[in-house]
Amino acid sequence: MPLYSMTGFAQAQVRANDQLGYTLSLKSVNHRFLDLQFRLPSGLDALEMELRKTLKEALIRGHVELTLSVDRTAQQRAGYNRELVANYLAAFVEARTEHGLKDEPDLNAALRLPGALQSENRGDDNLTALAASVLEHIGPLLEQLKCMRAREGEALCAVLHGTLDRLAEATEGVAALRPEIEQRYQERLTQRLTAATGPDFNQQRLLEEVAVLVERGDVSEELARMTAHIGHFRELLSSGGEAGKKLDFLLQEMNREANTLLSKTGGVSGKGTRITELGLAMKAEIEKAREQIQNVE
Repeated sequence: MPLYSMTGFAQAQVRANDQLGYTLSLKSVNHRFLDLQFRLPSGLDALEMELRKTLKEALIRGHVELTLSVDRTAQQRAGYNRELVANYLAAFVEARTEHGLKDEPDLNAALRLPGALQSENRGDDNLTALAASVLEHIGPLLEQLKCMRAREGEALCAVLHGTLDRLAEATEGVAALRPEIEQRYQERLTQRLTAATGPDFNQQRLLEEVAVLVERGDVSEELARMTAHIGHFRELLSSGGEAGKKLDFLLQEMNREANTLLSKTGGVSGKGTRITELGLAMKAEIEKAREQIQNVE
C-alpha cells in the first residue's frame, strides 16, 4: 500500500447532455482529521449527503474541498409560452377589427408579458440530471485525486528516507565516540574518588557520586532505542496506509532520546563537543521530518 500525502487536486469538466454542463473539482490539503467542505448549487442537499458518504469511504485524513460549478448558459435555453403569446395576438387582432384600427401587434410587448419568457427545461429536472451525473463521475475523480496524493506521498517517502539515513549516520557517529566518553567519565570518577577519600571522607556521598557518573556516562540505551525507532520508522514508510500519526509519535520518541543523549554528554571535554554536534544534528533532522509528516495521511 502506498504512503499517501494529503495534498492533491483533481478536476473534471462534464457535459451531461446538450443542455447541462458542469465542472467538478476536488482539492485536498493537510488536516489532523477528515474535514469535508462542499460548495454546491442550492437544492442539492441529498447529493451532498451521498458525496459525503463516498468521500468518507475513500479518504482517511485531510481538508477536502469539493466544488461543483454549473454552466448555467448551457443549462438553460430561453423559450417562450406559446399559448400565452398566441392568446395575446388573437386578442390584439380581435380588438383591432372591432375598433377598425390598422396597428400591427408588437412582439416585444408580447414577450414582456409576465410568464411569456421561460426556460425550456424545468429546474427540478435539471437538478435530478445533475445529481445523477455527478454521482457517476465522483468515483473516477476520487481515483485521480488519490493518484496525485500517492505521487506526492512517494516524494515525501524519499525525503524521509534521506532524513533517516542522516539520523542513522549521526547515531553511528555517537556510538563510535562512546569509548572516549566513557574514558572521560572514568577519569572524572577517579578524581572525585581521590577527593572524597580525604580527611572528610563521606561514604554515602561517594556512592551517590559514583551512581550519578555511571548513569551519565552510559548512552548505550539511548543509541539502541534511536536505532530501533529508525528501523520502525522505515517499516511504517514501507507499509504505507494510515501512517501519519504513528510516524509523528515515533519522531517525538526520537527527539526525547536525542535530548537525553545531549544531557548526558554535556560538559564532557575532548570529543564530547563532537557528540554535541551530532546530537544537535539529530534534533535538526527530526524537526525537518516532523514538518514533512504533517502532510502524510
